[in-house]
Amino acid sequence: SARSLTWRTKMCYGVGHILNDLTASMWFTYMLVYLHKVIKFSNMNAGVLLLIGQVADAISTPLVGIESDKTGQIKFGRRKIWHLIGTISVIISFPFIFNPCVGSDSASEYALFVYYSPFIVIFQFGWASTQISHLSLIPELVSTEQEKCDLNAFRYAATVASNIFVFIITWIMLDAGKEELDPNMLSKSDSKAFMYVVFIVVGVGLVFVTIFHVGVKEKPRDCSHEFATASSKRSASNWKMWFRVPLFYQTAILYMCTRLIVNITQVYIPMYTLETLHLTKDKIAIMPLIIYVSGFLSTFLSKPMNKLIGRKVRHILISLVSFSVWMWFLPARNAQVYGVSVLIGIGGSTLLVTALTMLADLIGENVETGAFVYGAMSFMDKMSNGIVVQIVQAFYPKSSPSK
Repeated sequence: SARSLTWRTKMCYGVGHILNDLTASMWFTYMLVYLHKVIKFSNMNAGVLLLIGQVADAISTPLVGIESDKTGQIKFGRRKIWHLIGTISVIISFPFIFNPCVGSDSASEYALFVYYSPFIVIFQFGWASTQISHLSLIPELVSTEQEKCDLNAFRYAATVASNIFVFIITWIMLDAGKEELDPNMLSKSDSKAFMYVVFIVVGVGLVFVTIFHVGVKEKPRDCSHEFATASSKRSASNWKMWFRVPLFYQTAILYMCTRLIVNITQVYIPMYTLETLHLTKDKIAIMPLIIYVSGFLSTFLSKPMNKLIGRKVRHILISLVSFSVWMWFLPARNAQVYGVSVLIGIGGSTLLVTALTMLADLIGENVETGAFVYGAMSFMDKMSNGIVVQIVQAFYPKSSPSK
């Protein structure tokens, strides 16, 4: 029988990923600039720490998915228990990442590297656990395509709101410190601003996680043990067939490159804003905010453009536009950077929507192996991001950490 949810339950589900959205926004946008400017890490070590996080996330994603599927029925819910494990892991680790270590002034960079590494691994494991369990809960809660679409819509709306919230809070905190400190420099004295931001982020995220767990009741599966076992065996034998499909590799490359454009932009825009344009430090919140809002608004144009020119043609055109936009950055003129940010947001968002649609088309009717496909794409996405950041850091112009 078709399962249906009330709007209240749908809203409670939608806010269940907000803690992840808030922390991911801080991780990608501010992790590198924080390690460089506040903690004073060298280029190489800052890149290695981010790589450790991406590798931990990439490995945790499929493992958590497998273990979540194996978990038997419990009163709390087999998906919700993994969501809770992930939430606890994030809460006990993420605040330490954006807070200076006690005695860090006299500690060596190697000691600080060892200190931050386990917190990053725990955070990424927790993040992956929450993400996979939250996504896996959709087919457990509803059965119709419209209901699934509704849950994804609430989830996406919460993601948008979370990113905008992080950028605005960071803007407020950094702007508040401009009166007593050099407005053009992000330094160790700004650690207090990041401390406030991370505590606000975790506190707000915890409130919404509580709403999720109270408002969403996971229903027991309505299938016999024999049917579940047979289904599991069928899925296990079917996922291997993807390695014989050329389109699987083509889509993987397309998705990976699209994610690289979006995520690497998010990682390096703050560094570009401070070190190349020499803008005030509050601009590391304003620039990502412009990019994100522009990208969100552009998603409403996706459907009309698809009807007009088709998905593939649109993807090629937007790719060319995105490349040409990067050429505008070469003169490094402050006046045009805001307009360029709008175009970057539009380009990145449009490319990502198209890539996700093509990924869904690839899966098609093979829904029993859909989790494997998404897991494989996610693995490549996270690994490639970490590796590219490390390569960039290795070739980054040498400079004193204090600069």
